[in-house]
Amino acid sequence: MRVPLDEPAWWYRGRAGVIAACLAPAAALYGRIAEARYTRATPYRSRLPVLCVGNLTSGGTGKTPLVLHLCRHLAAAGRRPAVLTRGYGGRQAGPHWVGGGDTAADVGDEALLLAPRAATLVSRDRAAGARAIQTAGSDVIVMDDGLQNPQLAKDLTLAVVDGTRGLGNGRVLPAGPLRAPLDFQLTLVDAIVVNAADPEAGAFTAALLQHRFGGPVLRCTTRVAGDAAWLQGQRVVAWAGIGAPQRFFALLGRLGAEVAGTVALRDHQLPGTEQARLLLALADAHGALLISTEKDLARLKGAAGVLADLAAATRPLPIELAFAEPDARQLAGLVDTALTSGPQAGQSRQGP
Repeated sequence: MRVPLDEPAWWYRGRAGVIAACLAPAAALYGRIAEARYTRATPYRSRLPVLCVGNLTSGGTGKTPLVLHLCRHLAAAGRRPAVLTRGYGGRQAGPHWVGGGDTAADVGDEALLLAPRAATLVSRDRAAGARAIQTAGSDVIVMDDGLQNPQLAKDLTLAVVDGTRGLGNGRVLPAGPLRAPLDFQLTLVDAIVVNAADPEAGAFTAALLQHRFGGPVLRCTTRVAGDAAWLQGQRVVAWAGIGAPQRFFALLGRLGAEVAGTVALRDHQLPGTEQARLLLALADAHGALLISTEKDLARLKGAAGVLADLAAATRPLPIELAFAEPDARQLAGLVDTALTSGPQAGQSRQGP
């Protein structure tokens, strides 16, 4: 379940504050509805194993890179994964296989980012999507952003947490960032992946979660996919419309880029005409290279006019998740167990 609002800064302050306290009754109602929606559903059991990646909180945590990480692991093991996604922000209800003619307006930016790497199906009805995948030659489903979705039973559920922001004030929407009560959500999860550029922040968040969650808590970081030497000393103007744009900007600095300016958009936001002109002018004034994320560039596919100029002038920076060897091995073991246990794995957690 998604709530279409910008993340308020007070969600991530140490104390809940007056605003959160005033919203506590609405948060309690939202939490009860989210929990009841899940527990009262009868999920469809696919013939294929279902690996689910989701968030405990609203906003970006690195979920899409983890989906891609799983797809690479599966393909290397000789499997044929297909990604099942809602297609957030697109008009296609599906089931619809993402193809070369689709734009972000059709299927959403995440689906466009996923499709070149793995067969990707958009379906708001996840059960209908799973049925479509079953007849298309794939042998495993990777469900993108489905932790709180009750329509499809899962064999492995991974929750991604931003290691820097953590769980914020620990309250449920709209009083805080949690999508449902934490204790309830943790009953749906097999493992948690803490994604943090700062090792100290990642260790702190992981330690907090280990007190609440009895399963594996794995840690990873975001790195550039491929050679990043060209960024050393490169003057850049960076822009991003993702859940945590500051994480992307900080990565550029750690890679040695000279960051002359940054523009942060809302998650999934398409730049407007004036914003595009501003970015082009800013880069020109600083003699800098425009740089953004692959997801942001996917959003500009098929654009015209100044947005097309922005797309042509911007270099995307491909990223991937990196796990330390013990955690990489443990994640691979969880995936392999889910595959070999068959579609019955995890059924005890899926409700009636």
